[in-house]
Order: sequence, then structure tokens, then C-alpha cells
Amino acid sequence: MEKRRYLCPVGTELYVVKTGEWRAERPVTDPKKCVKCATCWLYCPTQSIRDFKTHLGADLQFCKGCGICAQECPRHAIAMALEEEE
Repeated sequence: MEKRRYLCPVGTELYVVKTGEWRAERPVTDPKKCVKCATCWLYCPTQSIRDFKTHLGADLQFCKGCGICAQECPRHAIAMALEEEE
């Protein structure tokens, strides 16, 4: 049986791009209002919603700040806040 060789193009290594640094606003979740219905998770285009035990919220390393989660939350548990420069 003949062994096959495959060439991999340069630059195909898997790496994580933290896109959260690009946003101007960030979602802030009120844990008292969140009932973990996962509507925000369903609509998040970057799938950056995570379970924080008491509530669902955005993983700010990957969230781009589009605000769709805040618009779609039926309990109004998510509000958008301006990012502050350090």
C-alpha cells in the first residue's frame, strides 16, 4: 500500500483571535433579571454567551458589542454600556 503525502499551506495553524478588543460597547447582564432562557445565546452571532452559574452573560474576550443580545432579551436583563479607555 502506498503512503500518501499531503502538503499543508503555510499559515494553517489553529489560533484564537480575541475579537472583544474591537467593540465600542459591551453587554452588562443583571443577574437578578436573568432567568437563563438562552434567547441571547440563540441570537448571538459570535456565540460568545456563556453560563455563569447564576445567569447567562457575554464572554468579553469574544463579544463584538453588536447589542443583539440586549435587543432580544425578553426580560430586559442585558444593557449595553460604553467601553471605557484605560
